[in-house]
Amino acid sequence: MNEDLLREHPDILDPAAATLATRLAIVATVMPVAAAAAKAIAEWGHPARDVTDLVFSTSTNVQVPAIDTRVATLLGLSPTVQRTVMCSHGCTGSSSALRIAKDIAENNHGARVLVVCADMLSVVGAHAPDEACPAGIIGHALFGDGAGAVIVGADPQEPIERPIFEMVSASQATVLGTEHAVAIELTKGAIDYRIEPAELAALVDGNIERCMIDALSPLGIGSIGWNDLFWVLHPGGPVIMDSFAAALGLERGKLAASRRVLTEYGNMMGPTLIFVLDEVIRRRRQNHEDWSCEWGFMVGLGPGFTIEVMALHACSAKATPTTPRLKSSL
Repeated sequence: MNEDLLREHPDILDPAAATLATRLAIVATVMPVAAAAAKAIAEWGHPARDVTDLVFSTSTNVQVPAIDTRVATLLGLSPTVQRTVMCSHGCTGSSSALRIAKDIAENNHGARVLVVCADMLSVVGAHAPDEACPAGIIGHALFGDGAGAVIVGADPQEPIERPIFEMVSASQATVLGTEHAVAIELTKGAIDYRIEPAELAALVDGNIERCMIDALSPLGIGSIGWNDLFWVLHPGGPVIMDSFAAALGLERGKLAASRRVLTEYGNMMGPTLIFVLDEVIRRRRQNHEDWSCEWGFMVGLGPGFTIEVMALHACSAKATPTTPRLKSSL
């Protein structure tokens, strides 16, 4: 969202004038999916045609065929690339997509999965503030736009492929009867938010430790404490992060990457977790906090109330990657 876009579409701030169809058409044109994907492919080191699978996740684009077909063309992906579109996962968009990519990579020899997640909430949800709807005002202040991409595969090809994290395990849990706590609804004019921050904080506080214990137990890594891990947490909002940290007794710096992403970019919904992952990688390479932690968790929090957990094991930066066969890495 910028001044040029507003000048071209002056009715977008008027909820009575701008239609959802208009907003979705704008998103389909300007969503920066290809740029994020091109960057991931360049860092991967192989040509785009070596991508075997494309998993695209969004909650702010609804069209058939989906935007992934245009992205595949712009990137020069093979016409035989297998495309999967995921929609309406909200803030767990990227964590769900990475879980699917892990399964594809581990069950299809030689698969290289391009995961792309993008959302543009400023376009589909922007309108003049409505004092009668405080949740909408909070949403406008909290949410932002973004696109992120990751390459996932198993059995890295040395020396070109240099995996950063091994995706050891993934799980999803849903707290029943909590659909009302956070929701995003497509209406005639735009997207409407329904957010209950206090209830969300209570849900995190009451459920997150059990989910983390369930995810940690099968790993067999001994009596490791929560502060001995690195954390890639979706920053739903300051209250959510504070509740998460309090529930696990985390030191303040443990969520520094998540807090920085929220400060700089806002909650971009689906792609936010990829931004946090990128910030964690940057900090580890610069020997910031958590650089020596071998194990960590990626945690997505989204509508439902849904908790996505993925255990990550850091690949050595000094030694040749030794990712076991059929274990996926990113």
